[in-house]
Amino acid sequence: MDKREIIIIETALNLFVENGFHGTATSKIAQQSNVANGTLFNLFKTKDELVISIYIALKDELANYITNNSEDYTETKDIIKAQISASLFWGLDNNIKFRYIQQFQNSPYIKFLNQDTINEQVNKHLQLIQKGIDEGLIKPLPIDFIFSLISSQTFGLYQYMISKRLSKKEQHETIQMTFEMLWKMIT
Repeated sequence: MDKREIIIIETALNLFVENGFHGTATSKIAQQSNVANGTLFNLFKTKDELVISIYIALKDELANYITNNSEDYTETKDIIKAQISASLFWGLDNNIKFRYIQQFQNSPYIKFLNQDTINEQVNKHLQLIQKGIDEGLIKPLPIDFIFSLISSQTFGLYQYMISKRLSKKEQHETIQMTFEMLWKMIT
């Protein structure tokens, strides 16, 4: 990625979170990025392509962070807990990016992702849940249902923690307590 592309993506990210996807004109993105509209459209053919490209890049960044912060664990429960904690701490440290992911997932744009991209993003999580079911740790319910429960709890906890402006110690305690409640629910 060249410098112009990075500037465009950062500008678009902030404007999309601030004004919404439909409330952000590409001309505004180009203007605030100090590039011509033509330059923007040479890099991203459409606004939709820009919106989706940012989402995929952020999901990849988050996935790498989660992997790096959970690879030292071997027990299924510990891995799930580390992944949830890592996603929350990444979100707290990258508020705009996390909000963008939430915004995208609750928008019609989610329908534009091809199934391979979606599968690539969630397969590791689904496999881990299946492992927990196979080990008798997690209730034998549909895997996508359990994944939805975990995701909803994670996003809800994130919203709670940013609204309360918790200290690092309080964040850790809240994540620990919430994970134990979640674990009891799915086991």
